[in-house]
Amino acid sequence: MHPWIYKYYIDPIVYDTGYNPVNTITWALILGFMLLLIIMLFRRLEIGLDEPFVFSTMPYILAGSSLRVVEDANIVAPPLKYLLITPFIYFLVAVVALASLVFCRWALKERYLKGYSMIGLLWTGINLLLLASKGTESLWTPVVIFSLGSAATLAIWVLGYRFKLRFLSDRLNLLILYAHMLDASSTYVGVDWFGYHEKHVLPQFLIDLTGTALVMYPLKLLILVPVLALIDEALRDDPSVKNLTKLALLTLGLAPALRNTIRLTLGI
Repeated sequence: MHPWIYKYYIDPIVYDTGYNPVNTITWALILGFMLLLIIMLFRRLEIGLDEPFVFSTMPYILAGSSLRVVEDANIVAPPLKYLLITPFIYFLVAVVALASLVFCRWALKERYLKGYSMIGLLWTGINLLLLASKGTESLWTPVVIFSLGSAATLAIWVLGYRFKLRFLSDRLNLLILYAHMLDASSTYVGVDWFGYHEKHVLPQFLIDLTGTALVMYPLKLLILVPVLALIDEALRDDPSVKNLTKLALLTLGLAPALRNTIRLTLGI
């Protein structure tokens, strides 16, 4: 296999060294392609991509985040552990979630979303039981992270209300912003307080440039606020595509936020 493939794709997974410009663009393109496939599949199965579906899928984000920490804690060994590293863990969680959804739709009919979310919660519980054996090191950390994330989100909501930005009053948009404020808070606490480092290319560049991970807050807002406004305007006539796109944004914020928080709490 060409050394270029090892450098940009295989080594970052095997050695868990993070992202580079090449694999970042590649994973983003694959994500976009997967979203299109999911939309086609859901339309064929006549499954609604509405807000209740998005909220019912959140337990799988929790499951994926906690499962990622299972790998961080070295509870599983290679080669199985490679399935728990980005991007493979996203594929793994997506496959399990889709299989659970299809099964519950077949078995539970109209009440399929309740069963679907319960499977995700059960999976999360199993992961947390595995991690409980590692003990805790910093129980105050999640309190700080959630306090910072909540305060930042409240400030955004107040500003949105003050300037009559209607899209900031949408509960799904607020949930996405909250997820990313939690991610910014977990990065700030991890980098500035505990000496961790950021693995994504652009955030690490800006952290190095400014000398603090506080830069994650304005970075998130500069990207998310116009993107959410654009999604609501451009996709208002296609709620399925709009909600699935928002689910992807929610996952990209909440998954790393929870993973970082659990890691810092366990001292991993």
